[in-house]
Amino acid sequence: MVDPKGARQAMSALAEILSQRIAQHGPLNLADYMGECLLHPDHGYYTQQEAFGRGGDFITSPEISQMFGEMMGLSLGTTWQAQGAAKDAIVVELGPGRGTLMQDLRRIAPAVPGFDSLPVHMIEASPRLRQTQSDALPGVIHHSDVSQLPQAPLFVIANEFFDALPIRQFRRNSTGWEEILVGCDANGLCFGKAAPQPYHFLAHRLEDTAPGMIVEYCPALPSIVAQISQRIADFGGAALIIDYGDWRSQGDTLQAVYQHQNADPLAAPGSADLTAHLDFEAVHNAARAAGLRPTRLATQGVFLERLGLTQRAQILAKFLNGAALESHIIAHRRLTHPDEMGGLFKVMGLVPEGAAVPPGLEP
Repeated sequence: MVDPKGARQAMSALAEILSQRIAQHGPLNLADYMGECLLHPDHGYYTQQEAFGRGGDFITSPEISQMFGEMMGLSLGTTWQAQGAAKDAIVVELGPGRGTLMQDLRRIAPAVPGFDSLPVHMIEASPRLRQTQSDALPGVIHHSDVSQLPQAPLFVIANEFFDALPIRQFRRNSTGWEEILVGCDANGLCFGKAAPQPYHFLAHRLEDTAPGMIVEYCPALPSIVAQISQRIADFGGAALIIDYGDWRSQGDTLQAVYQHQNADPLAAPGSADLTAHLDFEAVHNAARAAGLRPTRLATQGVFLERLGLTQRAQILAKFLNGAALESHIIAHRRLTHPDEMGGLFKVMGLVPEGAAVPPGLEP
């Protein structure tokens, strides 16, 4: 584990800001802490630095190979076609990073006639990343949150979006749940806990947990999924959710990544990316409540192979040799192998009742 403390002057500035806030108002829940670390206007992780790619702190699937975005485009475009190819539909990406996925998706879009003419909308909170996305995709329309999306058929992709949403953590004890908090001691920021109490949104977790176990809850997730799902239920569309996680949150999955290595999440606020595994059960339940039909959960590797990733890789390989070919082979393995991103990442589709599920997924 690397320790980024002192790596950048701005980081100590955010630590000081948070320490003063804690001294004045008391400990922060983990969601508030993560929110400040990621999106503080002056010292937040996404507002001040390049996070993506080999020069950043982590690499997402679109950064590994163009094939990932191409397969997403085929699945989403075919779904749009199956629903009648509405001309007023829009393509939406949540948390688009540098715009790489959408660039690759648009490259393959002409394979589905008319899909490449649909306008692209992006949900992005970082002004710096908005500019990067506009440079990559001229004409893209930005929104701060999903409530601002037009009332129209939505064809949505969210790749590694939900894992970056702030979470709260709770440890079960014999009388209720102790919320894990961020406070201060003589050495700086530290973890602590609140007095145990019941939480209505954790009532269903009593059946599958024991004292000492940790569960996580993402406060923003139900509303975001509900708003997207309601638009799709009302106007048509579909959503593809790709992220690391599983059916139900269990255990401490909070991680900090700095320069492609695990780091201490409290060491230098704002210097490292903070994420947690996605609870796909929560996505399923919020979509169901809005009237959508979630698909079965699939691993990323199975999803991509069903879409023909290996065949696409073989076609591209014909034009490569040497180091480029070796890199291409490694990229295919990383995206699909069960021991790599192919197994760690999961995919869920959301569609209206009665609509065909996106190719690559099962009802």
